[in-house]
Amino acid sequence: MSSNLHPMLNVAIKAARAAGAIINRAALDVESVRISQKQINDFVTEVDHASEKIIIETLLTAYPGHGILAEESGSQHGAKDSEFVWIIDPLDGTTNFIHGFPVYCVSIALAVRGKIEQAVIFDPSRNDLFTATKGRGAFLNERRIRVSKRTQLKECLISTGFPFRPGDNFKNYLAMMGDVMQRTAGLRRPGSAALDLAYVAAGFTDGFFETGLSIWDVAAGSLLVTEAGGLIGNFTGESDFLEQKECLAGTPRIYGQLVQILGKYSKFAGAGDKAALRQAAEEPAADAPADEAASDGTDAASGTSEDVPL
Repeated sequence: MSSNLHPMLNVAIKAARAAGAIINRAALDVESVRISQKQINDFVTEVDHASEKIIIETLLTAYPGHGILAEESGSQHGAKDSEFVWIIDPLDGTTNFIHGFPVYCVSIALAVRGKIEQAVIFDPSRNDLFTATKGRGAFLNERRIRVSKRTQLKECLISTGFPFRPGDNFKNYLAMMGDVMQRTAGLRRPGSAALDLAYVAAGFTDGFFETGLSIWDVAAGSLLVTEAGGLIGNFTGESDFLEQKECLAGTPRIYGQLVQILGKYSKFAGAGDKAALRQAAEEPAADAPADEAASDGTDAASGTSEDVPL
């Protein structure tokens, strides 16, 4: 807890660390954790529920008039008409957790009148704490972080998430991954979208894309990315993405180049847009520095991606 931080951020950090302690204790004997299935390949554990419970109790003890939007309990807790709404994913990366694969986190964001203003992502297995307050920058363990300085896609490491739900368009995703793989230094699938966004903010990766994500997967990460100097939106570059189930993030230059590649796969792109983007993506000089200035993404997402239509 730091006196320099916004008081609401301090409370979110306290909640995230309390949840992380529950997760770490359970990780010592993960085989004994009770697991249920929400749908095919979509798991929830008693740890998710216990983590969410302690987060909600901590937040509402400090701010009883605030609203809550949580992955497991929805909006059944907290005030129903508050301008302050906490958006919570108590354990992002549950499938990793139940296999003992140590890539998962707690994600907490605060929306004020529809804008994300506070964000905490806590990785309990590494004790990594990512924080951001709107207008004050993004931090990892109290050290200021910035997105990477890479400008050429061929040098970049990009993270993603594979489709796993019934009805997901696997063919479309394979085509997307094929397009990105051919133009980058590597593609990774860590398994926690919230951490993926935190890693873009920290410069560990240069970009991220995924479909099918919910608001609690991306709310906190979106503020981390923009406060670290990155851009985030949907595949066509529009910044009002939080409830569109389509997320693209990256450094400004790389974001612009990824929009050129992925825009044609967006459910929000018209036929004309898709044809133009397809042609642009097929041009061999897409990585050339001359193209980068024209595709730095600044006319796409403006860093104001925190709008939350609640």
